[in-house]
Amino acid sequence: MREPLLPRRQVPEDASLLALRLMLAAVFATSGWNDLASPVARAANMGVSVPFTIFLGGAELAGSLGLAFGVLAQPAALGLVLIMLGAIQKKIFVWHTGFWGQASAGWSYDLMMIVMNLVVAATGGGRWRLWR
Repeated sequence: MREPLLPRRQVPEDASLLALRLMLAAVFATSGWNDLASPVARAANMGVSVPFTIFLGGAELAGSLGLAFGVLAQPAALGLVLIMLGAIQKKIFVWHTGFWGQASAGWSYDLMMIVMNLVVAATGGGRWRLWR
């Protein structure tokens, strides 16, 4: 096996995983907040019911808090993967959106969110967290 290009140190790995968790948390927190702030408009935009939009917003907020603070980060990441799989399903089979979509609204973005959450789920999100 070849040595990595940069020396492997725990601190840079933990810092990069924290940065990843915080970025994901910011994305999902803003999306969840938007769902909860105006559920009727968001439900109409997504083509789902208002109660489901409220549930979705709460799940995104809860997942983002789990990622940000590292509390149950792995289950939070897996839950957010499920949400993004639902978004991809909607984009492909209901809205017939391509991978790149129009105006960067394709499901490539959702797939990136899935992969980033899978990194958190596989690594535990690093050692820098409030609860182990």
